[in-house]
This record gives sequence, structure tokens and C-alpha cells, in this order.
Amino acid sequence: MMRRSLVLTDEVARHPFRASLPPHVRAVAADDLEARVPWRERIAADVRGFAQAYCACLLAVTAFIA
Repeated sequence: MMRRSLVLTDEVARHPFRASLPPHVRAVAADDLEARVPWRERIAADVRGFAQAYCACLLAVTAFIA
């Protein structure tokens, strides 16, 4: 006889599709999330994005003034 739980969804998942997935599919270790991208690379990417946006805006304003 197959046993089924009364609650088929997980309220912690916060999304209907994720709640319908089995727990072993959703399980991701917290260490894996932190280990994927080191903090230095995240900061470098943020600084690089800010510098690119600043330079693009500066060039656009300069082009419209000139």
C-alpha cells in the first residue's frame, strides 16, 4: 500500500511549481550557493557594470552636446 502525505506541497518553496517538486530536487546545500561565485568576483562584476554604465552615459551626453 502506498502512503501519501496529506500536504502535497511545500509552503517554504514560495512558488507553485517549486512547491510541487519533490524535496530531493529542491535541496541545494547552502555551501554550494556561496561557493559558486566568490565575493571578489561579485564585487568586480558590480564595479565593472557601474563603470560601463557611467562611460556609456558620459559618451551619450558628450555626443548630444557636441
